[in-house]
Amino acid sequence: MMPEPRVCARSGMKAARRARRLARLLSMIPPRPLYLLACLCAVVAARAGETPGFRHEVMPLLSRMGCNMGACHGSGNGKGSLKLSLRGENPDADLATLTKSRQSKRLNTDDPDASFLLKKPSKQVDHEGGRRFAKDSEEYRLLRAWIAAGAPPDPDNTPALTALTISPPEALIEEPQRSIQLTATATFSDRSTRDVSRWAIYEPANLLAEAARGGLITAKQSGETTVIVRFEHLQSAVPLAFLPLRPDFRWSAPPESNFIDTHVFAKLQRMRILPSDLCDDVTYLRRVFFDLTGQPPTRDEAEAFLNDRSPDKRSALVDKLLERPEYAEWWAIKWADLLRMEERVLDATGTTAMHRWIRDSLAADKPMDQFTREIVMAQGSTWQNAPANYYRALREPTLRAETTAQVFLGTRLACAKCHNHPFERWTQDDYYRFSAVFDGMDYMILDNRRTDENDKMEFVGEQVVHLVDKRELKDPRTKSEPVPGLIGSGAPTISTGPQRFGELAAWLTSKDHPLFAKVQVNRVWAHLMGKGLVDPVDDFRLTNPPSIPALMDALAQRFVSDGFRLKPLLRLICASRTYQLSAVPNETNADDILNRSHAYVRRLPAEPLLDAIYAVLDEKMDLEKFPEARRAGQIAGARFIIKSRRPSTVELFLKEFGKPPRNTACECERSNASSLSQIFTLTSGPGIDKLLRKEDNRLGDLLREGKSAAEILTDLYWRALSRPPSEAEAAKLVPAIEQSKDRRTALEDIAWSLLNSKEFLLRR
Repeated sequence: MMPEPRVCARSGMKAARRARRLARLLSMIPPRPLYLLACLCAVVAARAGETPGFRHEVMPLLSRMGCNMGACHGSGNGKGSLKLSLRGENPDADLATLTKSRQSKRLNTDDPDASFLLKKPSKQVDHEGGRRFAKDSEEYRLLRAWIAAGAPPDPDNTPALTALTISPPEALIEEPQRSIQLTATATFSDRSTRDVSRWAIYEPANLLAEAARGGLITAKQSGETTVIVRFEHLQSAVPLAFLPLRPDFRWSAPPESNFIDTHVFAKLQRMRILPSDLCDDVTYLRRVFFDLTGQPPTRDEAEAFLNDRSPDKRSALVDKLLERPEYAEWWAIKWADLLRMEERVLDATGTTAMHRWIRDSLAADKPMDQFTREIVMAQGSTWQNAPANYYRALREPTLRAETTAQVFLGTRLACAKCHNHPFERWTQDDYYRFSAVFDGMDYMILDNRRTDENDKMEFVGEQVVHLVDKRELKDPRTKSEPVPGLIGSGAPTISTGPQRFGELAAWLTSKDHPLFAKVQVNRVWAHLMGKGLVDPVDDFRLTNPPSIPALMDALAQRFVSDGFRLKPLLRLICASRTYQLSAVPNETNADDILNRSHAYVRRLPAEPLLDAIYAVLDEKMDLEKFPEARRAGQIAGARFIIKSRRPSTVELFLKEFGKPPRNTACECERSNASSLSQIFTLTSGPGIDKLLRKEDNRLGDLLREGKSAAEILTDLYWRALSRPPSEAEAAKLVPAIEQSKDRRTALEDIAWSLLNSKEFLLRR
């Protein structure tokens, strides 16, 4: 589409209207000639004396050329002798910087072509950033026209940018078409509009597509992406889906269990993707056991489930698991990660108290709005009032603000500490106002028996979290105390006194709050499905939309109507056909990673994996350092990061397989990645070898009981894989046991093989 000629910020409104009329008259001309005509009109306008505006024309040009990006002149120290505000967030400061002297090498109004502001980006002289535009380009002519006019500031009555509209707002592009033209229209405070497609910035969210200047988006492969379109301080997200040519595609119309399937299958049908078949009972059994309790089923539980012929046995199993203590213990681990429960700062007593409080809250299905309010409003002894440990781990007001926003609102504020957020609407003003809410908090350290005198952040002893009148937070820009304030449009004002924490908690958990319910729903969805509807799960923003927006809205509404309780939400998701789909892909969904067309295979988390290994061999875990725990899934804190203490074998294993040190509140800190060292740990590590060789483990018991080779093999398979060996497996392994000179060694080899099998290690 033809971009409109540039509009003079000073006196070009009539010319712009004439140009628009001309564009309408020529609307039937093919696009390329029309585009060239538009450029010609812009050149004519510039030669006619129309001065480009700084804020709406020069600044967007500098942004689109990348001049004010973090890697260039927008970095903290700038580049060379020029420093601009990051992404053009401060046009007034940039104007002052550029026009500090109008007769300099950088900007010469007497001889515009001699200005380094033109010569460097056009590579007439050496420029570390390379050539950004050609000397005969429209960019060069526009910038030159502004310099030639004296590099003037904008008039006081210059309209402000109020909206950015992208057309189309979303699109499905079917083969053989592989590209789409986006059009960006700016709306100003005087109600005028302008096509800014040429000057907007287009950034695809992944490598699936590439963007050309002017808004032409071309796919490199089939799939989905989101294009972030930015002009000045506004940005918009455009979801695009490039569909492969599937002329023989026929929707399979699978049955739907609830509204989750309705929304997921509607998206799959639009994307020409067929869902996989339902998973078998063994897969579902292990999947739901690990997801809800972090533990494997016992042999008796597995046999009972597989022999059950009831049509509702899957939903009945979910109900039983949600009432087991292992459910609360496993999901307490997830919250312990988020709330930074590590013993270096909290100490063992505080960590245990906090874990017990979280576990009991989850077991009672305490509403998550109440759970959140009790945390946010917590004060007092960290030993007597467990939620106060939340603030014990967060020693600065900015850290309290960042963590609270990220955990409970899925909002990452940290970028706004030094500059306005590059991908969201948050400004530095928002950051320091919200941080000021958490100022005036102090700690009465009743005792500190730290083990490392050189580690000033280690605390061993009781503390009391309390509010004080003294405020220490300063806005570095003004050197003054910021006024406390909440974030987001329509947020209410907040008190400056102690009651502000009650007001904060009420605002966070309000039924009308647009994010609280969605963040909690998304976190649960990600734990069950392997990937959030919004991903990363704690990064909600306009430029990171949900993969299935209607489903996100429906789940959040149900969560609120169910009183913010987790168990109904878990039952709902586990009952859906979407949750129960097989991980085996078909030819249409093998590459799908967004739309839940099949289950995503992933390694078991650290604690469930270690507990499952011990369960197979029927061994007790050495948890001397954790007296309240009998399994890895019951360990309250993260202790191994303290350098002054030698970690145990259990702690080393958990660290190796991704248990986080809990230094941040980010979900990303827990790793599910595989590594070569993990392979060595499982295949040749001393810990696994010691477990296999122990005389009193399950292998020894089976031999002492005089079980046959077939009986022993069957028992190991039920324990490790929740199923009996297949006929083919039994035909190979039973003779191997019977013919072995050392039956114990043969059993150790078989058990070792089962513990290293994909079927055991992966959540399928």
